[in-house]
Amino acid sequence: MPKPISASLTPAPLTPASSKAVPSTALQDTAQRTAGQSNNLPQYQPKLTPAPAQLVDECGQLPTAIFDQAVHLLNFDQFVLTSPMDLPVNRLRRHFAFKQFQFVGVSGADWWLGIAIADVRYVSSGFAYFVRHGQPPVELELLRPFALGSRLAASASQGTARIGGNSCYWQFECTANHWQIKLYSQQLQADFQLIKAAQLPLALSAPTGYQGATYTEKNNALVLRGQLQVHGVAVDLTNARGGYDFSAGFMRRQTAWRWASINNLLDGKPFGLNLANGVNETGVCENALWFDGVRQHLSPAQFSLQRGTDSPWQITTLCGELQLSFSPGFCRQQRLHLGVLASNFRQYTGFFNGAIRLKDGRQITLSQCPGWVEDHYAKW
Repeated sequence: MPKPISASLTPAPLTPASSKAVPSTALQDTAQRTAGQSNNLPQYQPKLTPAPAQLVDECGQLPTAIFDQAVHLLNFDQFVLTSPMDLPVNRLRRHFAFKQFQFVGVSGADWWLGIAIADVRYVSSGFAYFVRHGQPPVELELLRPFALGSRLAASASQGTARIGGNSCYWQFECTANHWQIKLYSQQLQADFQLIKAAQLPLALSAPTGYQGATYTEKNNALVLRGQLQVHGVAVDLTNARGGYDFSAGFMRRQTAWRWASINNLLDGKPFGLNLANGVNETGVCENALWFDGVRQHLSPAQFSLQRGTDSPWQITTLCGELQLSFSPGFCRQQRLHLGVLASNFRQYTGFFNGAIRLKDGRQITLSQCPGWVEDHYAKW
C-alpha cells in the first residue's frame, strides 16, 4: 500500500491514521481572526425546496432542486422519457435507460469498509472490501447478467437492495430511520445499522443530459449499531462512522464523475463530507458536509488528479470553503470494454489533509483523516 503523505506533500513514514479538529479555543481564535476576512469570501447558501410527497409531478417531470429533506417516494415509472427528437420511448429502451446504484462506506481510525450494488440493466454488479492500514485487503465481487438474482431499493427510505445467494451476499434494508446492512461471505460478515436519527441528508434531483433526470441522496458520519467480523475476528465499531449513497434515474449514456467522501470523528464529534462533480451539475451540485449533526451545503467542487497514478489529489470548492489533499492507498478498480458497456473505475481509500471553513467562520483542520475518492467513466 502506498505511503500516506503529510500536508506539505512531502513523503512521510507510515503512521496510524488519525483525524482531529482544531481545539475549541483555536476554533474560536480562528473565527475571530477570520471574522473580517469571511465577509469578503463568497457565502454559499442554496435555496432549499420542501421535499414533495413524490418525486415526479403530475406532468411527468422532476424538479431541479436541492430538497430540505429526503424524498421518500421515487415514482420514476411516471417520468415522461422521450428521445432527443421528442419522440416517445418504447418500454424496452426505457428499461435499459434506467440506472441505479447504492454504496455504503464505513471507516474507523485505520480501516475502511466499502459495499456497493449497482444495476445498469445489462448487468447488476456488487463489490465489497475491508482494508486495514498496512494489511492485505479482503475483496469480494459479484456479477448478475440482466440483474437476475439481484434487486435495488425503491428509495433511500424504503425497500431492500440485495445481490448474491446464500453462500455469499450483501443487502441494504432501507427505512426512513436507518439502513440495515447485512453481508455474508467466508472472509467477511456484517450485520449493523446506519442510524439516521435527526440528521438531514443531502437530497436533490436534476436533469441529466438532454432528456434524462436523476435523484441523489447521501448522508455521512452516521452512528453504527451492530457487528462486523473479518476472518472471524470482531472489528470494534465504537468510534466508527458510516454513510450511504443512493442514486437513481435516467442517466447519460456516457457519463463520468469524481467523488470524495469522509465518515469520521473529529475530537469526538461526527464529521462527514461528500463532494462530487460530473453528474448532478445542471442547476445544482451534490456537495455537503455534516459536523456534529448539522448539515452544511457546499459550492461546486473541483478535482485535480493525475489519472491512473498514486499521486495526491487536490480538491477545492468554488467559494473557497475547503482546500484538501488526498493521498491514495488501496485501490478498488475495474476496466471493462464490452461493446455496449464500458467502465473505467477507480475507488481509493486513503487520507485527507487540509482545511475546511464552516459557515460560521470556524475552521476545521484535517490531519491524516481517512476517507475515499473515486474516478469513474461509464458507458451504459
